[in-house]
Amino acid sequence: MAPRARVAMYKVIFEEGRYASDVLAGMDQAVADGVDIISISMGFDGVPLYQDPIAIASFGAMEKGILVSSSAGNAGPRGGPLHNGIPWVLTVAAGNFDRTYAASLTIGNNKEKEKRVIVGRSMFPLDAWVRDETLIYNKTLSKCDSLELLAEAPRAIIVCEDTGFLDDQMYAIASVTNLAGAIFVSKDPSRVDLESTSCPGVLISTMEFAAVIDYINSSDDPTAGIKFQQTVTGKEVAPSVADYTSRGPSPNCPAVLKPDVMAPGSFVLASWIPNDYTATVGTNMLLSSQGFNLISGTSMACPHASGVAALLKGTHPEWSHAAIRSAMMTTANELDSSMMPIKDVGRNFTAASPLAMGAGHMVPNKAMDPGLVYDAAPQDYVSLLCSMNFTRNQIMTITRSNDYNCANSSLDLNYPSFVAFYDKNVTTGAMLKHRFRRVVTNVGGGAATYKVKVAPPEGVKVAVWPQSLVFGKKYEQRDYYVEIVYPSDGNGLVSYGSIVWIEESGKHIVRSPIVVSPTSAGK
Repeated sequence: MAPRARVAMYKVIFEEGRYASDVLAGMDQAVADGVDIISISMGFDGVPLYQDPIAIASFGAMEKGILVSSSAGNAGPRGGPLHNGIPWVLTVAAGNFDRTYAASLTIGNNKEKEKRVIVGRSMFPLDAWVRDETLIYNKTLSKCDSLELLAEAPRAIIVCEDTGFLDDQMYAIASVTNLAGAIFVSKDPSRVDLESTSCPGVLISTMEFAAVIDYINSSDDPTAGIKFQQTVTGKEVAPSVADYTSRGPSPNCPAVLKPDVMAPGSFVLASWIPNDYTATVGTNMLLSSQGFNLISGTSMACPHASGVAALLKGTHPEWSHAAIRSAMMTTANELDSSMMPIKDVGRNFTAASPLAMGAGHMVPNKAMDPGLVYDAAPQDYVSLLCSMNFTRNQIMTITRSNDYNCANSSLDLNYPSFVAFYDKNVTTGAMLKHRFRRVVTNVGGGAATYKVKVAPPEGVKVAVWPQSLVFGKKYEQRDYYVEIVYPSDGNGLVSYGSIVWIEESGKHIVRSPIVVSPTSAGK
C-alpha cells in the first residue's frame, strides 16, 4: 500500500500467551519511538474500554496525532459483535475482491472430436496437472462420503454430487490414495468459502455439472484432466463483504457507528514465517519455499487500511488522526464493479449494511482529496466517555491524565457517520427522534459551496439544516444539524441510508452513512 514507508515491528505475543500488559507496552513504545501509524490486527473481546489495552494505548497515540488502524474481528456473520469498536481508532472490516484461485477442467481427449474446458474454483496448493484420466460418475460413489467405497474405486477422476457437505467430501477424497482427482459441485461456487483444498479437486456449478454428466453419458470412454494453480481476475463482481467479518454495532460504544471502512481481506498473498506449514495435501504439510501464504481475515484488511493511512499522512502531514479517518470514510465506495450496492456474502448476498462494511470499500486516490473532513480532538472523546456512565477513575484509566474535564459531556461525537438505536421490545411503530450536530472543515482548494442530498433509510424521516454550506477559504469550518425520526420495529430490522454533501462544481462528494438499528443488532 505504501511501498516507501518504513516498518517497525513490535512483538507483543509470546509462547506464554497474549497479555494485556505486553500489548499496552508494545503500543506505548511505538508511540515513544515516534511512529506515524500503528497497525494492530488483534482485539480484546468482552471488556469495557477502560480494561482494553488497545483502547488505552490508542488514546495515548491519538493524543500524539498517531492514527491506530485495527481489525474488526472474524466472528461474522452472526457469531458475535466486532472488537476494536473504539471511537478514536480506525476499525476495518474485510471484503472479497475479484481474484479467484481456479483450476481448469478439461473433459474429452485428443482422440475425441471436441474437448471442453471448464474453469472452476480450487485452492489445491500444488502446481499439478492430472491428465487424461478416466472420468467416472455413478450413484454408489457420487456422495463421496464413504471411505470404504472410495478406497475400492479404480484410479480415476470421480464426480461428487452436491450434498451440502463439501468439507466432508474433500476430507474423504484426500484420505484415499487411489483416486486421481475429484469434481465437486455447488449451486453457486462463488458463495462457497473455499479456504483450502487438500485433495486434487475442482468446484464447478450445477450448470457445468450437467454438461459433465451429458459428456459422460455420451462417451464410450469418458476422460478428463485438471490443471491446478490457475488465477482468474476481473471475472467476478467485486468487492463484497466477507462472511467472516464481524458486524457492528460496537458493544463498547454503540453511539459511534462501527466498523469504519472495508478493505481487501480474503485470500491475500501475505508474507509467512518459513518454519510453519502453509497448506496440507492429504496428510502431508507443505512449507512455503517463497515465504508467502494466502491468508483471509480482518487481520489482512487492517494493514491495507494502515498503508492507505500512511499515504495520507505523507501527503497531508498536518492532518489529525480523525481527519485521515474521515477522508477514508467519506470517499469510500458503497457500490461494486457492477455499480450496484455492495453485497454481503454472509447475509445471502443481500445489500450490505454499514454495520458490516462501514462507509464502504476504501478508495485511496479519492481519500487524498476529500473536500471536507470531520475532525475531533482528545477532549471530544473524553466528553463522549463522560456520557457513558464511567467513573472518574475509569476515564482516567483510559486517558492516563487529569487534564480533561466533563463540562460538556455528550454522546454526539463529531463523526463521519450517524447511528440511531431503538429497543425492539418497545411497542412496534413507536416513533423516536434523534438529533445530531456535525462540524466539517474545508480541506479543498479554497472557497466552495456544498449542497446536501439525503437518501433516508426506509420508513425514516431525515431532516438536515442548513441545506447548503458556504466556505470562503481553506480550513474554514461550518456546522450543520441532522434530525432522524424513526419507528421501533419488533422484528429488529436494520435500515440504512446516507447524507451526501456535493460541491457545486462537482469536484467533491462527501458521503456519510446513516443506520437505524436495534440495540442488539450485532449479536
